[in-house]
Amino acid sequence: MAQRVVVGLSGGVDSSVAALLLKRQGYEVIGVFMKNWEEKDEEGACTSDADFADVRRVCEVIDIPYYTVDFAREYWDRVFTHFLEEYKRGRTPNPDILCNREIKFKAFLEFALSIGADKIATGHFVRSDAPQGKPRLLRGVDPGKDQSYFLYEVPAAALDRALFPVGGMTKAQVRALAAQEGLVTAGKRDSTGICFIGERNFRQFLSQYLPAQPGQMLDFHTGRVVGQHMGLMYYTLGQRRGLGIGGDAQGDGRRWFVIRKDLESNILYVAQGEDAPELYSGGLIAHGLHFFDPDEARKSFACTAKFRYRQGDQGVRVTRTGPDEIRVEFETRQRAVTPGQSVVLYDGEVCLGGGVIDQVLD
Repeated sequence: MAQRVVVGLSGGVDSSVAALLLKRQGYEVIGVFMKNWEEKDEEGACTSDADFADVRRVCEVIDIPYYTVDFAREYWDRVFTHFLEEYKRGRTPNPDILCNREIKFKAFLEFALSIGADKIATGHFVRSDAPQGKPRLLRGVDPGKDQSYFLYEVPAAALDRALFPVGGMTKAQVRALAAQEGLVTAGKRDSTGICFIGERNFRQFLSQYLPAQPGQMLDFHTGRVVGQHMGLMYYTLGQRRGLGIGGDAQGDGRRWFVIRKDLESNILYVAQGEDAPELYSGGLIAHGLHFFDPDEARKSFACTAKFRYRQGDQGVRVTRTGPDEIRVEFETRQRAVTPGQSVVLYDGEVCLGGGVIDQVLD
């Protein structure tokens, strides 16, 4: 009897091709559209309806059954409330990472197992293996699309139950196969924005849940008032867009960048110049650790790291400094390392794990 695989279908091309490949490989494939955020647009239409329509068309072409499962409560309780709490603390969270851990590889996995699935599958550009029975997360072969940064918190047991059919392909190959098979998602633009919430005016969206507290924007070096901020939660370290102060109008003509937030005084500090020394740091402290191999977390070791998704590998030395704490020292000083984001560690193509950045070190 063929193994039953439940595929998380988003209405995008990657998950569509994942389902297609599994069907070709002889699995019993069931498609599931996860409904995790309910909101209507200005015309009163549910914003997930269009994506589900694409899921339906894809499943009809591939000839697999499909269902919708509502995880809105789980998403609110496990992901969105944490997202809001982090912004209240002046940090910049990455909800996609928590969403993968709590929804796609927990709530979704639990649902799939409840309907007799042997495995789940997603359209993530990653790979996995299990030498000596220890599950490992590997980078996707397309370096421009590798999504291992977002999956470093997935439990090893869940990783062992997961398939990633497009992880060994490039994005161009995925689109070409979808077009060849007549899938409606072949040319669909990749989604961006908050996991499951999508693209929107971020300030307007956040203001629905957290009251904004405008305040002064000060030159970090002189203490001079150079503008007004709309609320500290709207800004992140290293940001230059949306500050409302022009280099020509203030200071020496160079662009302004966010340097620091003072939550107690509600002050946003800025400085001029993309290479302002205050933007750079030599290390960090991280908590909320997850390692696929627990033994890896008990020692000091050299590896590479990423401090944000769109970044090349950086050489670091990692030292365990507490039960749930690591110190990461950089080979070269790094720009705009941001509390609330994650440091993800690698040994070549293997993702070792990582943690949430709690403190930046000079």
